[in-house]
Amino acid sequence: MRLTARDLEDFYASRLGETACYLLLKRVNDLWGDCAGRTILGMGYAHPLLAGLSANAKACMAVTPHHGKASYWSATDRGVSTCLAEEDRLPFADNTFDRVILLHAVEEADSPRQVLREAWRVLAPEGRALIMVANRKGLWSLAESNPFGHGRPWTRRQLIAWLNDHLFQVTASTTAVHPPPINFGPLMHMADGWERFGEALTPGLGGVVLVEAVKRLYAHPRGGAGAPVTEKAPGRKGVAQLPRNEADPGCAENL
Repeated sequence: MRLTARDLEDFYASRLGETACYLLLKRVNDLWGDCAGRTILGMGYAHPLLAGLSANAKACMAVTPHHGKASYWSATDRGVSTCLAEEDRLPFADNTFDRVILLHAVEEADSPRQVLREAWRVLAPEGRALIMVANRKGLWSLAESNPFGHGRPWTRRQLIAWLNDHLFQVTASTTAVHPPPINFGPLMHMADGWERFGEALTPGLGGVVLVEAVKRLYAHPRGGAGAPVTEKAPGRKGVAQLPRNEADPGCAENL
């Protein structure tokens, strides 16, 4: 069963969740720097990160999928607008946002392909998307006590290949959140030390895979998969063709 927004908010209100958000936000700042004048969309449950970016951004919008009575959202941070919407039918016009963050938006989505397609649609040309997913190689994906232990985890290579097949050009990738997923106060105080240790010795084993990609307006040659053949088309008969020896010689002169 998919986690609700209330489940996710409860996690990010815990010490473990605050630590994960702190480490992820540092990565966002490293990649994007000052977002002054930018419009930012958060898909899935990116509200904790948007709260840290809203001070300088032109506008921040957080959207989460609606899951009936279990849906919940607490809009308490200034500068962040929130709404409930279907993740594969966002209520925004094309090319609306300069930046899009997908956090807890892909792992449990009914159609990850459509979620990514909607992110591409609302992203402005040359806009940047940052996709964050549970790392299949990390400890966090093995612990069901945190949101990254639910749904389908990814490797960095899988996520990069998937984005390249969906009209995105990958520009950066890394992993983050190296502390173990244990909600223990003294351990949380050493989060920066754990992160530096992980970056130096186990760079691919962070709990979260982050990939930044730029919106591309054309497909790579030979990119993507061909559509499967579901039924043979009936043979075509009676296609009109003009025999070569009956062609008007004057036509060739006029070409």
